[in-house]
Formats: sequence, structure tokens, C-alpha cells
Amino acid sequence: MIENITHKTLKDFLEEKYNQYNQEVFIASDPIQIPKLFEDPRDIEIAGFLTATIAWGQRKTIIANMTRLLNGMDNTPYDFIIHADEKEIKKFKDFKHRTFNGEDCIFFLRSLQNIYKNQEGLGGIIQQSYKKHGTIQESLKELRRIFFEIPHPSRTRKHVADVSNNSSAKRLNMFLRWMVRKDDRGIDFGLWKLVNPKDLYIPLDIHSSNVARKLGLLKRKQNDWQAVEELTNILRNFDPKDPVKYDFALFGLGAFEKF
Repeated sequence: MIENITHKTLKDFLEEKYNQYNQEVFIASDPIQIPKLFEDPRDIEIAGFLTATIAWGQRKTIIANMTRLLNGMDNTPYDFIIHADEKEIKKFKDFKHRTFNGEDCIFFLRSLQNIYKNQEGLGGIIQQSYKKHGTIQESLKELRRIFFEIPHPSRTRKHVADVSNNSSAKRLNMFLRWMVRKDDRGIDFGLWKLVNPKDLYIPLDIHSSNVARKLGLLKRKQNDWQAVEELTNILRNFDPKDPVKYDFALFGLGAFEKF
């Protein structure tokens, strides 16, 4: 396939693949189907955040485990977060997805309870920080600070990426793409209107990073925040208003075409 790129510009190639993969048909195999189950923005936020948190490994397993987690909340995540008592939260002690275990899950639910009772929810934290500082990096730092402001197991901190420590923050950037981007395809939600899509960063995973390097879009060898900035800045040359739309192209090429 790489030979075909010589017959058109790289931007045209990425646009073609973006249009190919930014289609509702791909929701059926993607974890974004989980927050798609809901209409209330607060349900979408919570389900999206928890889904993004465990979004590594096989997608079928991610979807199955999130379905089990939401079933335990009677499929009303916001209502559960607001009203659950400690006994109801502790029933998730046996939840497990790879290294995300019951202890982690219980704290996540407690922290979300704190955020939705005492803050303005996940969207409020991100949008207010973005409005104040104007950068996604600062918004992610603020989210992490507030998320761990209540007592927590030290092991759980690894499950919320720390961009100040050069983490690529793949899952958080994916969550932000879901919440911020909006187009006529109906995949991303476009709920957080105070955040400009031009400032989003690419969710860098094994698929997108490998494809980006093969296409000459990414030189850095490590998948860290520096690599995220390097790749996103290149993609902003192709579409300054919506650079992360190319996540569909890069991920699709890697995951579906084994590019």
C-alpha cells in the first residue's frame, strides 16, 4: 500500500482513510459503543471515562468488562455515582480488567462520586481548566490532581496518566476526542463545547504510532508525550482546526489493514 502513497499527497491519503474509517459501522467493534448506549451527557461522560480507562487489550474484552461494570450500576452510571453508598460501591471488589482491579475500581467510583457531588463533573473540570489556561496539558493535570485529592491507594495512580511525567496519555486523549470532537458522522459526541478541537492531541497507541512512523509522520521512537506533540503538530499542518480526526485513519490502517 505504501507505494500507492506516491501517487497522491500524504494529506489526501490520510483524508481518504479518515473518510473510510470515520463511519458508524465501526462503532460495532469499538469501545465507543459503550457511552453510545446513553443520552444523558453525565451518563456519557462517566461511561466514556470508565471505558477509556480500561481501553487496552482486546476490544471484545474491554466491551465485555465495561458491560459487566455498567450492569452492576443498573446501567444508570450517573444515578449510581450520585446515590451509591459504600456497600454498593464495595460490591465491585472483584472487578478486574488486566491490571485494573477491584481496589482500583472502588476508588474510581469514590472519586467520581466526589467529582460529581462537589465539582462540576468531568466536563466541568476539563472545560474550566481549559478556559483558564488554554491548553489540554493543563486540563489533564488539573483532572488528575482533583481525581486523587481524596485518600487513594498508591497503586491506582498509574491508571490516570500523568502528562507532567511525559506520559502519552493515550486513553485520556481518546476520551477527550470522544467528548470534544463533533462532525456529521455521529461517532464522537461533541459534548464539551468550551474546548476547541484544534487543541486536542492524538491518542497515540501501538497502531497509530507504528503507522505514523511508517508514513514518516513521527520520528521519535518512544511513545510518550513528546511523540504525541510531534505527531499532532504534523497533523495540524494537514487540518489546523481538527488534527485528531486523523486518529481514525492511523488507527484504522494499523488495526484493520495491518499497515
